[in-house]
Amino acid sequence: METMPKTNVKKGAPRTKSKADIARTIRIMTEQYGPFSQEPRLPPTDEMVFTILSQHTSDINSSRAYRRLMDRFVTLEEVAAAEIPEIEMAIAPGGLAKIKAPRIKEVLNKVLELNGSLDLSFLREMPLGEAKAWLRRLPGIGPKSAGIVLSFSLGMPAMAIDTHIYRVCQRLGVIGPKVSADKAHDILEEKVEPEEVFNFHISYINHGRQVCRAQRPLCPECVVGGLCPSRKKFMTKADLAKLAAEEARTPAGSGGAPMPHVPQPETQTNKR
Repeated sequence: METMPKTNVKKGAPRTKSKADIARTIRIMTEQYGPFSQEPRLPPTDEMVFTILSQHTSDINSSRAYRRLMDRFVTLEEVAAAEIPEIEMAIAPGGLAKIKAPRIKEVLNKVLELNGSLDLSFLREMPLGEAKAWLRRLPGIGPKSAGIVLSFSLGMPAMAIDTHIYRVCQRLGVIGPKVSADKAHDILEEKVEPEEVFNFHISYINHGRQVCRAQRPLCPECVVGGLCPSRKKFMTKADLAKLAAEEARTPAGSGGAPMPHVPQPETQTNKR
């Protein structure tokens, strides 16, 4: 009798999506929400400041705070030299100004100390791991913030896992249920092809905002519902049976959504 080869999979370990399955979800969601334009929007240090301003507030408020900051000081060198109360006044519309103002000043001055200038374009020439490590030396810059700077400003295949992406990844089984958000960055950089990292980020964040919401996700209309092991948690057996019997349905979520991590016009009110 032929014996089956032993595997290294631990008994009871949750199964997660293969690279092929993840690529399929990216393709399906990109078709639903895209196409996406991968064009740098802010220089890397500006992107970092904007990322700090975007924490725990809406896109419209963080955008207003960034515009006011740059209108007031013109250059980030001037921001680095400014007094904290002056920075607080400029960024007040973004909320949490007393926390964010000293953080912005501290990180800018640390960049100046380490680099001699605020130009971080040299990171593009470094291996991804080294570029991430360099940014992580800065105060308050974690995996998400570093990923945003490298991906959205420098076009590097760095992951930036926010709350929406993390939730979608867990529900879809892309990562295990006990994987932390910080650890997810490294896992997903292994599972997603470098050329697909940008589409992964934008499609998953739009899916989390529009469909796979924290409360009352729109499972019956989800474009990747057939690949989602969590759907049965949010739907009754009757609804699941009815859905399985349908030959066609209209997926939820719309294309042309505003790009995240970029200053938005005053009319945009989407939450980050």
